[in-house]
Amino acid sequence: DVQLQASGGGLVQAGGSLRLSCAASGFAFDAYTIGWFRQAPGKGREGVSCITNSDGNTYYASSVKGRFTISSDNAKNTVHLQMDSLKPEDTAVYYCAADPYFLGETHWDSARDWTFLWGQGTQVTVSS
Repeated sequence: DVQLQASGGGLVQAGGSLRLSCAASGFAFDAYTIGWFRQAPGKGREGVSCITNSDGNTYYASSVKGRFTISSDNAKNTVHLQMDSLKPEDTAVYYCAADPYFLGETHWDSARDWTFLWGQGTQVTVSS
Protein backbone atom coordinates (compact mmCIF):
# COMPACT_ATOMS: atom_id res chain seq x y z
CA ASP A 1 0.00 0.00 0.00
CA VAL A 2 1.05 3.57 -0.65
CA GLN A 3 0.96 5.31 2.68
CA LEU A 4 2.55 7.63 5.21
CA GLN A 5 2.29 6.89 8.90
CA ALA A 6 3.00 9.74 11.31
CA SER A 7 3.78 9.08 14.96
CA GLY A 8 5.49 10.55 18.00
CA GLY A 9 3.08 13.24 19.11
CA GLY A 10 2.18 13.82 22.72
CA LEU A 11 1.92 16.26 25.60
CA VAL A 12 5.03 18.14 26.67
CA GLN A 13 5.80 21.19 28.76
CA ALA A 14 7.10 24.37 27.20
CA GLY A 15 10.82 24.10 26.61
CA GLY A 16 10.62 20.36 26.13
CA SER A 17 11.25 18.17 23.10
CA LEU A 18 9.44 15.69 20.92
CA ARG A 19 10.51 13.63 17.93
CA LEU A 20 7.99 12.96 15.22
CA SER A 21 8.42 10.18 12.68
CA CYS A 22 6.87 9.71 9.26
CA ALA A 23 7.19 6.17 7.91
CA ALA A 24 6.61 5.75 4.18
CA SER A 25 5.76 2.72 2.10
CA GLY A 26 4.73 1.86 -1.44
CA PHE A 27 6.65 4.50 -3.39
CA ALA A 28 10.21 5.52 -4.26
CA PHE A 29 10.86 7.32 -0.99
CA ASP A 30 14.41 8.43 -1.75
CA ALA A 31 13.26 10.37 -4.83
CA TYR A 32 10.48 12.27 -3.11
CA THR A 33 10.16 15.44 -1.10
CA ILE A 34 8.74 14.88 2.37
CA GLY A 35 7.15 17.69 4.30
CA TRP A 36 5.76 18.33 7.75
CA PHE A 37 2.73 20.55 8.21
CA ARG A 38 0.64 21.52 11.19
CA GLN A 39 -2.85 22.72 11.81
CA ALA A 40 -3.99 24.39 15.00
CA PRO A 41 -7.68 24.67 15.88
CA GLY A 42 -9.38 27.29 13.76
CA LYS A 43 -6.32 27.86 11.59
CA GLY A 44 -5.14 26.74 8.19
CA ARG A 45 -2.55 24.07 7.56
CA GLU A 46 0.91 25.58 7.54
CA GLY A 47 4.24 24.27 6.36
CA VAL A 48 6.76 23.49 9.09
CA SER A 49 9.66 21.87 7.29
CA CYS A 50 10.53 19.74 4.31
CA ILE A 51 13.42 17.70 2.98
CA THR A 52 14.24 16.80 -0.59
CA ASN A 53 15.43 13.22 -0.32
CA SER A 54 17.22 13.34 -3.67
CA ASP A 55 19.82 15.78 -2.36
CA GLY A 56 19.12 16.13 1.35
CA ASN A 57 18.29 19.84 1.25
CA THR A 58 16.14 21.06 4.12
CA TYR A 59 13.74 23.95 4.52
CA TYR A 60 12.06 25.44 7.57
CA ALA A 61 9.34 27.89 8.42
CA SER A 62 10.74 30.97 10.10
CA SER A 63 8.70 30.19 13.22
CA VAL A 64 10.58 26.94 13.83
CA LYS A 65 14.02 27.62 12.37
CA GLY A 66 16.71 26.92 14.93
CA ARG A 67 14.37 24.81 17.08
CA PHE A 68 13.23 22.04 14.74
CA THR A 69 15.42 19.69 12.70
CA ILE A 70 14.22 17.49 9.87
CA SER A 71 16.17 14.41 8.83
CA SER A 72 15.69 11.43 6.59
CA ASP A 73 16.66 7.81 7.02
CA ASN A 74 16.43 6.49 3.48
CA ALA A 75 17.29 2.96 4.58
CA LYS A 76 14.17 2.90 6.76
CA ASN A 77 11.99 5.10 4.52
CA THR A 78 11.41 7.38 7.49
CA VAL A 79 11.62 11.11 8.01
CA HIS A 80 12.02 12.51 11.51
CA LEU A 81 11.19 15.93 12.87
CA GLN A 82 13.12 16.71 16.05
CA MET A 83 11.33 19.49 17.89
CA ASP A 84 13.23 21.25 20.66
CA SER A 85 12.47 24.30 22.78
CA LEU A 86 8.78 23.75 22.19
CA LYS A 87 6.37 26.60 22.77
CA PRO A 88 2.61 26.58 23.47
CA GLU A 89 2.08 28.06 20.00
CA ASP A 90 3.54 24.88 18.51
CA THR A 91 0.41 23.04 19.67
CA ALA A 92 -1.30 21.55 16.62
CA VAL A 93 -2.00 18.38 14.72
CA TYR A 94 1.11 17.57 12.72
CA TYR A 95 0.89 15.91 9.31
CA CYS A 96 3.51 14.56 6.95
CA ALA A 97 3.15 14.66 3.19
CA ALA A 98 5.03 13.40 0.16
CA ASP A 99 5.37 14.78 -3.33
CA PRO A 100 7.51 13.75 -6.28
CA TYR A 101 8.30 17.40 -7.00
CA PHE A 102 9.88 20.13 -4.93
CA LEU A 103 7.71 23.23 -5.10
CA GLY A 104 10.57 25.68 -4.62
CA GLU A 105 12.10 27.59 -1.75
CA THR A 106 9.22 30.04 -1.58
CA HIS A 107 6.33 27.69 -2.27
CA TRP A 108 7.10 24.41 -0.49
CA ASP A 109 4.97 25.45 2.49
CA SER A 110 1.76 25.66 0.47
CA ALA A 111 -0.14 22.67 1.77
CA ARG A 112 -2.79 22.67 -0.95
CA ASP A 113 -0.12 22.08 -3.60
CA TRP A 114 1.11 18.82 -2.07
CA THR A 115 -1.09 16.46 -4.03
CA PHE A 116 0.53 13.01 -3.96
CA LEU A 117 0.07 11.66 -0.46
CA TRP A 118 -0.78 12.76 3.08
CA GLY A 119 -0.48 10.82 6.28
CA GLN A 120 -2.81 10.93 9.21
CA GLY A 121 -2.09 13.53 11.86
CA THR A 122 -0.40 13.23 15.21
CA GLN A 123 -1.33 15.59 18.01
CA VAL A 124 1.32 17.74 19.65
CA THR A 125 0.28 19.67 22.76
CA VAL A 126 2.67 22.02 24.53
CA SER A 127 1.59 23.23 27.94
CA SER A 128 2.75 26.51 29.42
